[in-house]
Amino acid sequence: MDSVLRAAVMYFVVWVLFKVAGRRSLADLTAFDFVLLLIIGEATQQALLGDDFSVTNAVLIISTLIAMDVVFSYAKQRSPALAKLDGGPTIVVENGQPLKARMRQARLTEADIMEAARSNQAVVDMADIQYAIIERNGTLSIIPRPQAQQ
Repeated sequence: MDSVLRAAVMYFVVWVLFKVAGRRSLADLTAFDFVLLLIIGEATQQALLGDDFSVTNAVLIISTLIAMDVVFSYAKQRSPALAKLDGGPTIVVENGQPLKARMRQARLTEADIMEAARSNQAVVDMADIQYAIIERNGTLSIIPRPQAQQ
């Protein structure tokens, strides 16, 4: 039972830490982000396993983590308040104007937005962006202005 409790606590601790850290998709990970994830994984392993490195304990921990994720996803479907904890899409550019406060909150720069605009929509000027939206998963969706789609 100790393993199940440790798994549950670590699930929520890591979930909260990643919510505080902000949204970023795996495609946007820097080398530093990747190294940080590896270190977090190793530290989490030590906290989860303690001194019990048996296969049974590992299966119990993995099963607990997956079960918690499934339960949490069902709970989010049934509770709008809980679903809000997961965040929603955030508009960071509107009618060609960067929304600086939202960009700061999402830790995005204009260069990040323009990189997504060039790669996804072949848009090369901020003025040609109707909306740039950071999605729940951290990806940037670019909606060009109608005249920019030509």
